[in-house]
Amino acid sequence: MSTTERTGRPRDPAPERGGRRRDLAAAGVAALLVAAAVVVGASIEHADGTLHLNWPPLYAQWDPHVGPGTPAALAVAVAVIAYGPALAARLSWRALLLTAWTASMAWIWSLALIDGWHRGVARRLTTKYEYLQVIDRFEDIPATLRDFTRHILIDSPDRWPAHTAGHPPGATLTFVLLDRVGLGGGAWAGAFCITVGSTAVAAVLITVRALADEATARRAAPFLVLTPAAIWVGASADGYFAAVTAWMIALLALASTRDVRSPAAAALGSGLLFGLTCYLSYGLTLFAVVAAAVLLITRTLRPLPLFLAGAAAAPLVFTLAGFDWWEAYRLLVERYYQGAGGIRPYAYFVWANLACTVLVVGLATVAGLRRTVASAPGAISRLRAGRTTPADRLVVLVLAALLALLAADLSGMSKAETERIWLPFATFLTAATALLPKAGARHWLGAQAVLALTLNHLLFTGW
Repeated sequence: MSTTERTGRPRDPAPERGGRRRDLAAAGVAALLVAAAVVVGASIEHADGTLHLNWPPLYAQWDPHVGPGTPAALAVAVAVIAYGPALAARLSWRALLLTAWTASMAWIWSLALIDGWHRGVARRLTTKYEYLQVIDRFEDIPATLRDFTRHILIDSPDRWPAHTAGHPPGATLTFVLLDRVGLGGGAWAGAFCITVGSTAVAAVLITVRALADEATARRAAPFLVLTPAAIWVGASADGYFAAVTAWMIALLALASTRDVRSPAAAALGSGLLFGLTCYLSYGLTLFAVVAAAVLLITRTLRPLPLFLAGAAAAPLVFTLAGFDWWEAYRLLVERYYQGAGGIRPYAYFVWANLACTVLVVGLATVAGLRRTVASAPGAISRLRAGRTTPADRLVVLVLAALLALLAADLSGMSKAETERIWLPFATFLTAATALLPKAGARHWLGAQAVLALTLNHLLFTGW
């Protein structure tokens, strides 16, 4: 891989003839896709109720409201639009990472508090579907892990709530351990998910800088902060999952480029996080595609042995404790079709899920993805020849995340609620905004903010 640029102001990507018109056209098509998903979804739900959604394609209900977070959300949006691009260009790299994380946290907290403290944060993770409902059942952790698969199916005795049954036990154990150290209850759980989830911004910036260059990462920074995905990061466990996957990829990128003091430690740490990822969510095993893309971009397998060694740790611990991942996944598939997953029509969700993704990543990311797809043939050709540009390397990274998301979509195991479930993929898709020209950055940031604020004030989102 060629040496990446570490200093200097962000430069515009290579100009594309008619690119801005095509960006707007792509955004328009995406808006039409969302409109179609809303209209068709409402018609299906009214006709037979098979979607099990109040406001398809989102898991949400119509509830126009304002809250204590409204003024703060407006202030954060205005500040990022007005000053974000300039600060991203001028701050030192470490200051940019800290500022982006702080701004992301402020954006997520303010959006969550539009729904109020209790509805927006403290009670989010205490509903009947959530992990916190079963904390007391993990008093003897090894015994609970040995018995875990016996409670997955709907007709099993003392069946797990939907989210606990739908994930490996690492997800629930996170909140069990928080409770053990004195941070029990919904408020602490929500604060944990927001605080950890917001660090994904820094992780993606580090990844883009390592694989592409610093100028590219700086262009993406304001968009990674002002993302509509923040609505679902605050406060869902999937926001926490997104951060774990983002740091896994960041550490692998640093290990692969050797742009870190100890590449070996980074490779081992990346593997440890990948192993943990597999025990947080079955579907996030698809991040192996993104990890493979990192090795492909950097044209090295040097980190692989330590990565695999680290990745084996979580499976070894859970297996020795008595949890069978493969059996649990088999039972999960059966439970999925016992419930709403067996009723919700695949023919609708296979495309409506993509409409959900538009609402999560925003129209700016849609425009960036258009440029990603348009650049893909040339980027792949230059990758094969070993003559990539920073933009090419970003394109390959984003394509890998998009491929993983499409695989999840086609699997049929993600029918509805993908606005939350696909947050880890959406985080990396948003990096495509670095391909947008600097001249229109504030307009696209404005579109991101308007979408997020509109959704959060008109709908009450759930999970």
